[in-house]
Amino acid sequence: MSEPGKNLFERYQPYRRWAEAGFWVAVMAVQAAIATTVAVIDVRQSGRGIPAWQPVAWELTSHLALLALVPAVVAFERRFPLRWPVWRRDIGWHVLGSVVFSLLHVALMVGMRKLVYRGAGLRYDFGDWLSTWPYEYLKDARTYALILIALWSYRAFMLRLQGEARVLDPPEGTPGPEPVAASVPDEVTAPPAQRPDRFLVRKLRREFLIAAADIDWLQAQGNYVGLRVNGHDYLLRATLTDFLAQLDPARFVRVHRSYAANLDRIAEIEPLEGGEARLHMRDGTRIPCSRRYRSALSA
Repeated sequence: MSEPGKNLFERYQPYRRWAEAGFWVAVMAVQAAIATTVAVIDVRQSGRGIPAWQPVAWELTSHLALLALVPAVVAFERRFPLRWPVWRRDIGWHVLGSVVFSLLHVALMVGMRKLVYRGAGLRYDFGDWLSTWPYEYLKDARTYALILIALWSYRAFMLRLQGEARVLDPPEGTPGPEPVAASVPDEVTAPPAQRPDRFLVRKLRREFLIAAADIDWLQAQGNYVGLRVNGHDYLLRATLTDFLAQLDPARFVRVHRSYAANLDRIAEIEPLEGGEARLHMRDGTRIPCSRRYRSALSA
């Protein structure tokens, strides 16, 4: 059963990467304009005789460095998402991430300022790092937190735009799980568990019949699992581990902490450094394969 037409979420997909990049460029541009105006006014009121181009250079280099670090924060947050049930497990990584974020921001910012000052025939001095960096870190930690909040808000909006899918009914003829007896004789073996061949899901007030064999790959997304099926995306309120239990383990294997793949849909395994790999799927998408799961995939 296929969708008769594309919804708003699917029409947005071809422009999604450009829209996301444009959002961060616009945000940093507005912030830089406001901060530059305030800095120029402060310098003039201080009466220190500093030319206006210097505070302009300070703010522009700072925001350019922040903009350059946004993709790294996005990738890091995707690796360690702060989900409510397990936030204590990953909060330490983000505290460390904010420190690294601040150090990289200051290093990039100072490097660009030195180049600007050198072009003007002057020398830029950031000052003593031990006394100056803690002040910069307080500002950078706030910026890091605001970037995380923006990512969470955007993800929540995309979930609402995409619509939540959920399994409505088990396939006909599929028996439920049998109760386990207290003791089973050794000569009696339990029959193999029957797994559904199809899932009936609802998305945006429409119902779709999804064949389990048509699932290309799966991705854990917070409290949801995303299904990639014939070029379409469906979100189910379930964990990746629980949903994999309903699929054939001879066909679907976990390849990453957050991904599982249909072996029949893998076109190529691209080795990467450190023992990791990138899986090229037959639908043209690519998903990561961590070193932990690569040996099992090869087997």
